[in-house]
This record gives sequence, structure tokens and C-alpha cells, in this order.
Amino acid sequence: MTTSVHDSCTDITRPDTDRITDLLRSGSLSECRAVLDDVLDGMHFREIKSLMLRLYACVDIYIAAKNFSADIGISDKQFAERLGTVDELEPKLSTSEEMIEFLYETLMQCIRWRGRSAKENGSSTMKTALDYIERHYMNCDISLSSVADDVGLSPSYLSMLFKKETGLNFSEHLTRHRIAKAKELLCCTSKMVYEVAYDVGFSDYRYFSQIFKKYTGMTPRQFQYSANDYPVRKIS
Repeated sequence: MTTSVHDSCTDITRPDTDRITDLLRSGSLSECRAVLDDVLDGMHFREIKSLMLRLYACVDIYIAAKNFSADIGISDKQFAERLGTVDELEPKLSTSEEMIEFLYETLMQCIRWRGRSAKENGSSTMKTALDYIERHYMNCDISLSSVADDVGLSPSYLSMLFKKETGLNFSEHLTRHRIAKAKELLCCTSKMVYEVAYDVGFSDYRYFSQIFKKYTGMTPRQFQYSANDYPVRKIS
């Protein structure tokens, strides 16, 4: 007789915590119930007979929620005061329905915290991130991760905040910023195109020229001649 996946301690399917994290990052309060139900149905949670195995699943989702909360500035103390510690789960959750309601409230609370955090800290965090970009845009190795480290957020959360606050993703904003700085250098200095490319964070000046033309409709050399009102000449 084959053992059902729901009765096996070794083969039980774990909850899809990536989907839970996606909900917490960008989902709404109204989506919580449906997403949680889908995740739990996907692992046949209600059919698991073992209390301990159901608790393991709860802990997986609890930890995903706790990690997300930490990313948005909720301290361990705040989290525990509102939702309890992991050691407190077993005594108060003895049935499937109690566990489901606890997880539902946990997800709802995390999304409420996210909304509050965005209102309180979004503008300040973005100013810090934009200041970092202004200081480091010329470095070829600047990345979403390096900016996130500087402002104390996870890259995924900063990416979401960036899109919400600026309407652009991080890469698009960085490229636009670099092109704007390149235009200033081409207008106001006599630097060669490859020097300008390097100064604004491009290690390959040919690639820089392609990107510059994409954003301005002209090659860097064409832009330089046009901006400085040089005599008309054939330029490539």
C-alpha cells in the first residue's frame, strides 16, 4: 500500500513561501485569503493528520512573514508582541482552522506594516538611495544590491519601493542618470567620448554610444557637436 503524501513525515510538501513573500511585497489585504488558501491547498494542508507536520508548515510561513517584516524595519520585539514567538505557536494552535486563521492574521498584519512603513519611510529611504546613486553612479559595479545594503533594505523591497516612488525600475533610473551626466560632460568639457563613457560608469564606450543614441537620438559625438555649435560636418 502506497503511503499518502499527506501522512508521510518525509515526503510532505512544504508551503510555497516564495508566493507568500510575493504577496507580502506587493499584494493587497483583499488577496490574503485567496493566496493563503491556494498555498495551503497546494500542500493539502487540511488533509495532514499530524499536528506536528501542520505546525512545521505554519512555522515556514511564519518565518517568511517575520523575515519580510524585518526587511521593512519591524523589530523582532514588535513582531513577537503582535504575533507571538515561534515557541508560542504550538500551545495556542491545536486545530487546522486555528492555524489557518493565525496565518491569515499574520499576513494581514505584515501588509498593514508594509503600508505604514511605505508612508513613514518611503520618501526618506528613496532620498538616501538617490543620494547614494549620485555619489556612486560613476562606478561600474554599482547595483541594486549595493544601494539596498546602504539603505538597509532587501534588494527586492527596494526594487518595489523604487518603482512606486519614481515610476522607473532601478536600472532604468541609473541609466537615465548616467546619460544626463554624460550630456553635461559632452556640453561642458572637451573630453573624448570614451573618457565621458568611463566617467559616467560605462566600461565599454561602444555600448555607451549605443545607449546614448537610444535615449537622445544622437551619437555622443553628434550631440557634442550640436550642443557646442561646432561647424557642421559629417559625423558618424
